[in-house]
Amino acid sequence: MMPPHAFLGFLIGLSLTRAAETQPDHASLKPQRVHFQSRNFHNVLHWRPGKASTGNSSLYFVQYKMYGQRQWTNKETCWGIQEFFCDLTNETSAIQEPYYGRVKTASAGIHSGWTMTQRFIPWWEMKIDPPVMNITQVNGSLLVILHAPNLPHRDQKGNNVSMDNYYQLVYRVFIIRNSLEKEQKVYEGAHRVIEVEALAPHAVYCVVAEIYRPELDRRSQRSEERCVAIP
Repeated sequence: MMPPHAFLGFLIGLSLTRAAETQPDHASLKPQRVHFQSRNFHNVLHWRPGKASTGNSSLYFVQYKMYGQRQWTNKETCWGIQEFFCDLTNETSAIQEPYYGRVKTASAGIHSGWTMTQRFIPWWEMKIDPPVMNITQVNGSLLVILHAPNLPHRDQKGNNVSMDNYYQLVYRVFIIRNSLEKEQKVYEGAHRVIEVEALAPHAVYCVVAEIYRPELDRRSQRSEERCVAIP
């Protein structure tokens, strides 16, 4: 028969073992896939929870720094949050400078290590939206007016700043007649006001546009299709 003190020790050891098994370890708590996403220079840090993170019990802490800096800076509005993203647009506003972000998790009193992004350069990583397009019918022609997306920051006078100020943008305009014929490119260039002429009467023309950045060999998605009937 087991002595009482030995039996008590066995119970304590078993309890500690089970408690350890239910506690997540540091490695399994670490956030996964920590990366920046940049759209029109709105730079947002994203991540996925670690394998051991569960529900709303995990909190996340975000830091950032510019390449070459020794010290990391806390992002105060993303310190102890439950979301899986953090807006660092204002902290990464020097668009040609490289940055890093990192995230750690806390759950049940245990803190994970940090998970860091790869080097992030907004000017290179940014994805641009398609142009905003307005179409007016003028004497059997179509006047297409294009606007590039604006930056998230305003100038010193409080005015919006167009993406044209930072990139050499090329606009491409395409038309499709009666939704049956093959798409035709009618313009490619830097002008934002384009007149599409020589259109057939009593036909419906649908117009789409995109932005191309030649220095990076990248293009935006297409704009929403706009259709106009020619009388």
